[in-house]
Amino acid sequence: MKLCDLSTPAALIDSLRMQRNIGRMQQRMDALGVAFRPHVKTAKCLPIARAQVAAGACGITVSTLKEAEQFFAAGFTDILYAVGMAPHRLPQAGALLDRGCNLKIIADSAEAAAAIVDFAHPGNAGFEVWIEIDSDGHRSGVRPEGDELMAIGKLLHAGGATLGGVMTHAGSSYGLNQPAALEALAEQERSLCVLAAQRLRAAGLPCPNVSVGSTPTALMASHLEGVTEVRAGVYVFFDLVMANVGVCHLDDLALSVLTTVIGHQSDKGWAIVDAGWMAMSRDRGTQSQAHDYGYGQVCDAGGQVLEGYLMREANQEHGIVSAAGAPDADIVRRFPVGTQLRVLPNHACATGAQFPQYHAVKGDEVGPPWSRFYGW
Repeated sequence: MKLCDLSTPAALIDSLRMQRNIGRMQQRMDALGVAFRPHVKTAKCLPIARAQVAAGACGITVSTLKEAEQFFAAGFTDILYAVGMAPHRLPQAGALLDRGCNLKIIADSAEAAAAIVDFAHPGNAGFEVWIEIDSDGHRSGVRPEGDELMAIGKLLHAGGATLGGVMTHAGSSYGLNQPAALEALAEQERSLCVLAAQRLRAAGLPCPNVSVGSTPTALMASHLEGVTEVRAGVYVFFDLVMANVGVCHLDDLALSVLTTVIGHQSDKGWAIVDAGWMAMSRDRGTQSQAHDYGYGQVCDAGGQVLEGYLMREANQEHGIVSAAGAPDADIVRRFPVGTQLRVLPNHACATGAQFPQYHAVKGDEVGPPWSRFYGW
């Protein structure tokens, strides 16, 4: 197929850029001497996860148990479910263990640990549990220097669960854009997670794994002493938020949305396209950053960035493309009806989630579609 054969909107993956991104991250982890466990929630796609493993990844990270089920059915066995375990999901997780999946789950409170231990009574498989550490105040986890860490560790160990390690995610890295600040946060993420592991071990509790990661900190860490593995996800595609953070360039972005010009508002300098927020998602992650890309950066059909042209607004099935400054009086001639454009997304995870499949492209050549997983 050719691009012109595709019905729009369509999710495109520049396969050469994607492979370059996978290679870059894996080479960095190899150089730092740690295992790499990619987070597959960004792509949720078997061919992409297999490419990551082929490059050297060890195991995968998922954000839903449905992902774990689907990847396990496809042959992936070493899986970390990196969302706090809720009691109602324990039977679903237990069923995966019973089928032979090497599933790790996480806890970040004594209540969650107690529920896990209570569920893992004789007759049920015992869980391997990692304790989530709050290394930057971004989201969830326990403080590495606090009493709750030790209480959780002792409860799990005494209750028959396997205390598999500690993990953290420095998600506040998405709000930074200076190399020194990113490197400092990467060191904070590393040192606090290592501290948590050291405290558990000093108390006679097992803690074999120390897992850290976000795409920015993984790429900006100066060393990872004491860490056993790193997790990252959006690096496989990158996006405009990551470009603003400073860990990639626009020509590293592998995911884009192919769209078609369907009309104009010439007096306003608008071209109307058939990709709205149902295609791009409502994520406006760059709005709070130094460069606001609206709903996405516009490129020509070949993927060449069209400087100054953004998807400035979006309705459900309509997108408005215009120049970032004064209205373009020549918009009708520049983008006649039927013109195909590509739009680079703010947040690759959110945009990818709008589509049931990806189309891998090399230049104008379109390969067979790659299906995407859904569900919880």
